[in-house]
Amino acid sequence: MTAAQAVVLSAAGALLFVSGLAVGRLVARRGERPDLDLGTPVERATFHTLHTASLAAPPLRAGLTEDTARKAARRLRSLLGTEALCLTDREAVLAWDGAGADHHRTRVMAKVADILDSGRSQSVHTGCDDVRCPLRWAVIAPLTGEDGVLGALVAYGSRESAVLVRAATEVARWVSVQLELAELDRSRTRLIEAEIRALRAQISPHFIFNSLAAIASFVRTDPERARELLLEFADFTRYSFRRHGEFTDLADELRSIEQYLALAGARFGDRLKVTLQVAPEVLPVALPFLCLQPLVENAVKHGLEDSGRPCRITIAAQDAGAEAVVVIEDDGVGMDPAVLRGILAGERPGAFGVGLCNVDERLRQVYGDEHGLVIETGVGAGMKITIRIPKYQPGVHAGAGRHRP
Repeated sequence: MTAAQAVVLSAAGALLFVSGLAVGRLVARRGERPDLDLGTPVERATFHTLHTASLAAPPLRAGLTEDTARKAARRLRSLLGTEALCLTDREAVLAWDGAGADHHRTRVMAKVADILDSGRSQSVHTGCDDVRCPLRWAVIAPLTGEDGVLGALVAYGSRESAVLVRAATEVARWVSVQLELAELDRSRTRLIEAEIRALRAQISPHFIFNSLAAIASFVRTDPERARELLLEFADFTRYSFRRHGEFTDLADELRSIEQYLALAGARFGDRLKVTLQVAPEVLPVALPFLCLQPLVENAVKHGLEDSGRPCRITIAAQDAGAEAVVVIEDDGVGMDPAVLRGILAGERPGAFGVGLCNVDERLRQVYGDEHGLVIETGVGAGMKITIRIPKYQPGVHAGAGRHRP
């Protein structure tokens, strides 16, 4: 595993962790306007966190400078919800956002120096004797790149907090990923600008970061494959994050899944085995947009990430008269059926549950309760998901909703 991969794997947890902090606040807000549908707290928190991160990413992609740090600092402070935040290189403070700049900015580098040498995050008392100053504790987390420690992210709080230590550390790792991507850009690997304007809760943020890390790992050893994967990533994100279209056709959905699996294969190598069995006559069948991709993502996660052993994923789409039958099967760790029932009933929230429930609910809304997910699983027995899609359904066609704002 390269340094970039290790950083990205950890950084994925940062955004998920920070989004959890926002859920409580969103629950309170939902109570203020019961007539306003703002989505579930998890959906809102996830979207807000990822959107804020996407706003902070572009300046960091240009490297660590005073200008890029200044543009990113406000977004990063919003992400963490701290009283103040600063970004430094190894020599000086590049940007400060929030309170306390008048008397803390000049002394922060003395505290940062030790952290830069150790390369490990640390929570320290600020030693401020101003009773009006809210900055009592600081979490100093290193920012790393291909050449080692580049600087630090310093998050200030009014009290010592283990939660802030963890969140600041993970966000610093995410920032480090952006800086590594900037280094790759300077190495003439800027083959794609994946601007994600509308983030979808169904797409796991850790997949995005892991894909970029896998691409980064090939830049020096196999530039041509890195280029191909970047193009796959561009097409995948363009399709997955499009703003228009409630429905798509099976051909486009399967093409997106092939791109997803190509990116996953770059990360897992020979551990991931994929079999596709698709009848050509069902390719034009319309279905809800992003109906299959979350299920394939779950198969990869629970078949590979959770098992640590090789996994085979089979995706079959067959003609069954008036319906197209799609089967997604993996031989991974499986699941206790009782746990699965709780997930489908909405009693066990989480990334896995959100994906399954989202797909199951949309299928039932569009086609009726008889067309929900049919799932066969058991502990250690893998998982098999079957979807029956009517070929003809009033109001369902691949162009439906595409011209809506």
